[in-house]
Amino acid sequence: MKNDNVSRKNVITFAGAFIAFLIGSGFATGQEVLQYFTSYGYMGIAGGIMTLVLLLFVGVSFITVGQERKFHRSSDIFRYYCGNLLGGFFDSFATVFIYMSFVVMIAGAGATIHQHFGLPVYVGGILMALLAGFTVSLGLGRIVDVIGGIGPAIVIISIALGLITIFKNFGGIAIGNAALPSLNLLKASSNWFFAAGSYVGFCMLWLASFLAAMGATAQSKKEAAYGAALGAIGFSLAVIVVALGLLSSVGDVASSQIPSLILAEKIHPLLANGFSLIIVAGIFTTAVPLLWSVSSRIAEDKSPRFRTITAVLAIVGLFVGIYLPFARLVNVVYVINGYVGILLLVMMVYKSLKDRFVRSGSTQDCQV
Repeated sequence: MKNDNVSRKNVITFAGAFIAFLIGSGFATGQEVLQYFTSYGYMGIAGGIMTLVLLLFVGVSFITVGQERKFHRSSDIFRYYCGNLLGGFFDSFATVFIYMSFVVMIAGAGATIHQHFGLPVYVGGILMALLAGFTVSLGLGRIVDVIGGIGPAIVIISIALGLITIFKNFGGIAIGNAALPSLNLLKASSNWFFAAGSYVGFCMLWLASFLAAMGATAQSKKEAAYGAALGAIGFSLAVIVVALGLLSSVGDVASSQIPSLILAEKIHPLLANGFSLIIVAGIFTTAVPLLWSVSSRIAEDKSPRFRTITAVLAIVGLFVGIYLPFARLVNVVYVINGYVGILLLVMMVYKSLKDRFVRSGSTQDCQV
């Protein structure tokens, strides 16, 4: 009998974990949105809409396949879509990229604490490494519970920040769009289309094994699909609103490592104090599942070896992250890996169409 049980609480938790995973240092600080969307002006909004459509497809696909297959290793989802040879490549590549992304989270935490509070970069880095390492040691179940509640709150606050900035300076959007050619902004690609594709590409490499593992805990495919869809919609809307907010003040944020803090300061200096902590929380919600994704590939979740590996990875990531510039890390790590993710997207579309064709042919045979 087909199971269609849907728990509203589970749907919201899955959506929250989906959103929380993608927030990270790039989105929470605004640096990611600035490079992938705002820097293209009005066409960056088209990129945001494209991101929404693609994240809906990949998010629902990953989590429902995980619910149905219940892989022994969640990273086997790469082999499901791409076969053993290419799937093995994606598994290995994603492991390296995910760990590099964890290093970006450490750098983002250090840059945020340094820019707003004037403390040394290593203070924020150590804080993030300790929090992430401890939370990962608790296992996947606790991770989903912890970050699932934080994610939606951060997105709501980010959307509010973007909307307030837009309404306070609505005419600034057109001014910012016109000023872009004269600003030396870092861009993810030569045009908005490839930037959006690259953005979804690196998100996919992050999400694949995590959503597959989370999907295996869902009561039904419908419950899993609803959670991923809600997460994709909420996150993409936040991207579009924040992109417009940054565009309305692009002259002020162009040279900032943490552009979201500039927006908060323009509304009220006290708001910036609170928002700096929100950024750190957003980085935390991504650093944790990134670190878990790497540790779980090496050892069984919650085992003594798993906890040891987690501690070692957190310490190494700390020493690398505090010495590399955050904005450049986002530009190099995310963009390069995003294009590899586009290849995975092509393989996913191919397998989905192939499976649909096979099912259609089987149905026709049965009718004959």
